[in-house]
Amino acid sequence: MNRFLLVLTTLFLSGFIYGQNADSLTFNDVVNLPTFNLDASSESSGGTQDVAGLLQSSRDIFVSTAGYTFGAVRYRMRGYDNNNLTVLINGTRMNDMESGRAYWSSWGGLNDATWNKDIRTGIVSSETSFGGVGGVNEIIIRPSIFRKGLRLTYSSANRSYRNRLMATYATGQMTNGWSIVVSGSRRWAQEGYVEGTFYDAWAYFLGVEKKINDKNSLSFIMFGSPNKRGKQGVSVQEAYDLSGTHYYNPYWGYQNGKKRNARIGNYHQPMSMLTWYWTPSENIDVRTTASYWFGRGGSTSLNWTEMNDPRPDYYKNLPSYWYLIGKEEEGDRIKNLWESNEEARQLNFDHFYFVNSKYLYTVNNVDGIEGNDVTGYRSKIIIEDRRNDKNQFQVNNSLTAVLNDNITLSAGFDVNIYKGHHYKKIDDLLGGEYWLDIDRYADQDPFIITDVSQNDLNHPNRIVKEGDIFGYDYIANINTGDVFGELDFSYAKVDFYVGLNLKTTSFWRTGNMKNGRFPDHSYGDSKKNNFFNYGLKGGLTYKINGRNYITANGLYMTRAPFFWNAYVSARTRDFTVPGLKSETIYSGDINYILRTPAVKMRATYYITKFNDETWSRSFYHDALHTFVNYSMTGVDMLNTGVEFGLEANLSPTWKIMTVAGYGENIYTSRPVATITRDNDAQDIATDRKVYLKNYYVGGSPQLVASVGAKYSSAKYWFVEAKVNYFGENYIQINPDRRTKEAVEGLFDGDYRVEELLKQEKLDDGFTVDLYGGKSWRIDHKYTIGFSLSVNNLLNNKSFKMWGFEQLRYDKTNINKFPPKYSYMYGTNYFLNLYFRM
Repeated sequence: MNRFLLVLTTLFLSGFIYGQNADSLTFNDVVNLPTFNLDASSESSGGTQDVAGLLQSSRDIFVSTAGYTFGAVRYRMRGYDNNNLTVLINGTRMNDMESGRAYWSSWGGLNDATWNKDIRTGIVSSETSFGGVGGVNEIIIRPSIFRKGLRLTYSSANRSYRNRLMATYATGQMTNGWSIVVSGSRRWAQEGYVEGTFYDAWAYFLGVEKKINDKNSLSFIMFGSPNKRGKQGVSVQEAYDLSGTHYYNPYWGYQNGKKRNARIGNYHQPMSMLTWYWTPSENIDVRTTASYWFGRGGSTSLNWTEMNDPRPDYYKNLPSYWYLIGKEEEGDRIKNLWESNEEARQLNFDHFYFVNSKYLYTVNNVDGIEGNDVTGYRSKIIIEDRRNDKNQFQVNNSLTAVLNDNITLSAGFDVNIYKGHHYKKIDDLLGGEYWLDIDRYADQDPFIITDVSQNDLNHPNRIVKEGDIFGYDYIANINTGDVFGELDFSYAKVDFYVGLNLKTTSFWRTGNMKNGRFPDHSYGDSKKNNFFNYGLKGGLTYKINGRNYITANGLYMTRAPFFWNAYVSARTRDFTVPGLKSETIYSGDINYILRTPAVKMRATYYITKFNDETWSRSFYHDALHTFVNYSMTGVDMLNTGVEFGLEANLSPTWKIMTVAGYGENIYTSRPVATITRDNDAQDIATDRKVYLKNYYVGGSPQLVASVGAKYSSAKYWFVEAKVNYFGENYIQINPDRRTKEAVEGLFDGDYRVEELLKQEKLDDGFTVDLYGGKSWRIDHKYTIGFSLSVNNLLNNKSFKMWGFEQLRYDKTNINKFPPKYSYMYGTNYFLNLYFRM
């Protein structure tokens, strides 16, 4: 770390000296640079931005490299979770109301429609939102700003999808004041990079705008991205070694000789927006948008009862388990099957059909009706569809007013009404005739069905068939309202801004089933959880001269807990996590920025403190035959580090780029855990202290670097190469292994204590990437071209980019439930061919 700071200091001083001696660059040259688009297949847009926004904008070399290059290894800028980034489309917040995260797949495939982006990272000035520590990314879609013409694109890749077709046509603003844009795309793959996966996605967009007069304009857009994809699973190292590939996927198997994936994501959540643009005077701009967002979301999965766990990489289906219990012959047999027979290491759908076709069973008193007995082939294993459908209405407004030559006011409000419908449906009975909707393991005697067994006491002993809802059914209700205001001041040597945000949040659970384990806390509306939160931010830019700037930003805010962390088990009951409260975030950064015609550079130090976060996870515990819920409150984290980015034009054709970042993201508290299970009202543990302090927040490399060079020919072709390095990557830990209870009964010096408490660090790695492209202009009217990116050129397939400890563990033998890992793809490419007129 000290060596890295020394390098940054040296570069800082050299940049400062260079800026003092170079030809003058005016302040206007700095603020009027074009916006860089993070999508390589899209066009750039024009626009202006203040210096504070320029610091961490999408044109910044560190930001763009983090999005493209480092994203391949799940790098998180400054270690922040995605829920700290505010994502907007025309001022409408696109972050999920339950988790706070933005899911870009909701508008995937619409690159041509979403090309106009204003991306600001970190604590920044923003005219449309208060934002947060992660920044504000806004996609601006106005049909009137699209260039008239047709654009056709075909892409070929060997990643999640193999082919992509896109078409976009825009009329431009016509003489009658109307502007129309239509766009659509298709992405597909019979099988992706990982065996057993597939991709089947469409996308559509329609935009219409009417310029009413010089002061008023109305715009309507609607878009959607229906997509289905076969998922890839992560597994333990033993499964990768036995299968002979680091891309082993346990989610698929053969059915009648054809590959079938049991985990299929299926999403289609279209959105419509009506926006009114009003310019009452040359110094005031007002934008108001009303939107409606709805549709289905979810993923399928296996479910089973009264049979052994069918997952091929389940620990009892691996040879190591049998070796651990001393049955070497059985271990050798399973090992041989894994290594010699592909079908033995995948799901066995033919066996599932066989099992379900043999289980003749009579259900008595169906739906609680005495004598209503039904006999048929009861499925022991099914594919269920775990759904999260949404309905969301939002109204937002933003105003920008130039008060005088030095002061600009930005203000606005946002109102959200959200309902998320969570439930399960029978997707496939796999040859059986029905599924019995009970919890077989809720009673002490698994052969007796009582009220406690019922998933819905309103329909006891219910049999369900394909398309029926079962298991759980509830609605997440979330209403929010917030207002923000910001003042930006600009003077000859100093710019600064101050911002304020006020927000109310109310959420509650509405149960549509009366669960037999929690009859008084599962049906109907729960009590409402209400929170009032606020945020303050500010920033200062000192203009040393026309090229050198020092900026500093600070933020203090509180944030309501997210719905998906707030309940101990929203599937079964309305109990919230004990001690639920708002979290508090403190953050600041200081930056040196250099902008010259030949050199652009930024050096940053940042620090962010998260206090009182709520953390919740669920996992299936086969010994308890139920989902176990692990919740913690009082989780504190500290993220601190440095960032450096430099790009220099050595000549009109040659450019070099250097990017480096080092962070330390650690836990700084000893939170309290509550452990519950779905099939029993009795808590497994309460008020359990977790000794997380000074462990790393895993899941992302904390040291990244990239060095590259680019040659751009005057004949419209370019080639670029990068060497990238990733290090200081720790796996995500199981908090319960860091408790007093975990080490109880183990003597001092026992090697198992170290195994329980240590945090695994993944090996460092590097990649080489290559980019190139060329375009041709025909008759001054048409443009054709291509671009090609080849990532991981050296085909490094041994780099573990991510890992986590399983939440279930055995302290007497920690290897019984080892960590699971995900490996970076080997050589992969993306080829883009386009035509524009």
